[in-house]
Amino acid sequence: MNTVPRGEYPRPDFKRDNWLSLNGEWEFSFSEPAFDKKIVVPYACETRLSGIGDKDFHRTVWYKKPFTLPAAMRGREILLHFGAVDYQCRVWVNGVPVCEHTGGQVGFCADITDALSDSGENIITVRADDDYTDMEMPRGKQFWERESRSIFYSRTTGIWQSVWLEAVHRVHLKNCFITPLFDARSVQFEYELSESENASLETVITFGQALAARICVKAVNKSGSFSVQLDREAISAWNFAECAAWTPETPRLFDVEFHVYRDGELCDCVKSYFGMRKISFDNGVFMLNNRPYYQKLVLDQGYWEPSLMTAPTDGDFVRDINLVKAMGFNGVRKHQKVEDPRFLYHADRLGLLVWGEIGASYVFSRESALRLYNEWQEILKRDYNHPCIVAWTPLNESWGVQEIARDKKQQAHANSLVQLLKSLDDTRAVIDNDGWEHTCGDLLTVHDYASEGDVLGRHFESLSKILALRPGGRQLFAQGYGYRGQPILVTEFGGIRFAPDTAVANSWGYCDADSKDTFLERLSSLVKALKSSKHVQGYCYTQLTDIETEENGLLNYDRSPKAPLEEIRKINEG
Repeated sequence: MNTVPRGEYPRPDFKRDNWLSLNGEWEFSFSEPAFDKKIVVPYACETRLSGIGDKDFHRTVWYKKPFTLPAAMRGREILLHFGAVDYQCRVWVNGVPVCEHTGGQVGFCADITDALSDSGENIITVRADDDYTDMEMPRGKQFWERESRSIFYSRTTGIWQSVWLEAVHRVHLKNCFITPLFDARSVQFEYELSESENASLETVITFGQALAARICVKAVNKSGSFSVQLDREAISAWNFAECAAWTPETPRLFDVEFHVYRDGELCDCVKSYFGMRKISFDNGVFMLNNRPYYQKLVLDQGYWEPSLMTAPTDGDFVRDINLVKAMGFNGVRKHQKVEDPRFLYHADRLGLLVWGEIGASYVFSRESALRLYNEWQEILKRDYNHPCIVAWTPLNESWGVQEIARDKKQQAHANSLVQLLKSLDDTRAVIDNDGWEHTCGDLLTVHDYASEGDVLGRHFESLSKILALRPGGRQLFAQGYGYRGQPILVTEFGGIRFAPDTAVANSWGYCDADSKDTFLERLSSLVKALKSSKHVQGYCYTQLTDIETEENGLLNYDRSPKAPLEEIRKINEG
């Protein structure tokens, strides 16, 4: 039994066997490196599971962790990984500076080999700085006031995802983008090696127990690309879409092993996987694997009461996904949070669509724009290979671009984010500004919190009525932009507050229900209204769980259902 908190391998889509989790007890202190406290990593100091549970403002926190390299890791190059540290971070090993990183939503890695004592004790020291008065910082739902309120929640400071070591050969695979070429029944690989001299990369693809492809390429440069055709007999591809494609209903995955050789010697082995799936648009219709696909999403903030943005256990990711599917949804819109790769892995294997999003900043400036551009590049590099992700959402409800309706610079910023993401990833939908004041995105997404089904239905009964909507008092398109036939989805609606036993002060929702029956009746009327519209191709219900003062979840904060799951499933299935 694994007794290390969150001790599972943090990146299942890029897995090596020779690694060591550094989660668990670290020395800790506020403000100065006095290290007078103990903290359990990867839980942030604001959380109960960290052992600290201090939700006050702390601009600087310090961590220290002694470790000794296992014998199997000695004599190799050692990589130190942080899953995520909020917000600015400096790292020392044995007093030697090894890296700095800015951005709290994705991870980073440092080669610490030269700073290590190979046989004795080593010490990692981390300083994390987090200024919650900085409104240019991408922060999402983390509140800049002392107490959580409305749609804003408790803060997360410092380390909040796993920390681990990895031992690698000097010649190793640094990264590989895997792109399924669905129509060609082939796969493209774009790889990056640490060194290329006399190196070769062997790629072995299996589907179930069958060998689907094997190819070995000699490296000419550190980076390169190749495509490989999948063996039709191995995947019984009399009907490729039915036998081998990835969908939420049939989440089939191909396993991959990468072997890096130098002069015939095996230097590195990395395990990964991919799903054969395609996102496209045909005559204004959202298509999954060349077929129209109706998306039934639920808004998922990814918070837990004892641990905030960090799942208490890996099993909590699985539990959430199973609950979502049991209620008849086929996907989630991860809201104002870049989710842990372990969640994406489970969504890949269990079958759940994911819309990827980033936490917003709240002031537009050159600095906030650059911060978003930098973090999005890191997100794409880390999460590109996950078949579950079908859309990227760089902006939400004009947060951080409050003047986008008329401000040309803010419009250009939204367009730049869309083009940045498309330049790095042309396999997914990109939504420019979810909810309203759109510019150049692939989808027209609308937020509508009408509390009655008949009212909501009238809003979406014709295209002319849809385009005349002013959700939140905002027009659907920024000045100079208009509808181009994009698929239409209602990506926030509902938000019904049903909390008969609440003891939460100032709790709220977008509308209320006073009983379970009233709750289900209102939910049914809203969903039916959207499904009755011939123009709406999907929806996203607000939201999966209650969080602090926001009590409009389908589930309570502890994930207990407010109504029978099968009743909600019947509503989604119509």
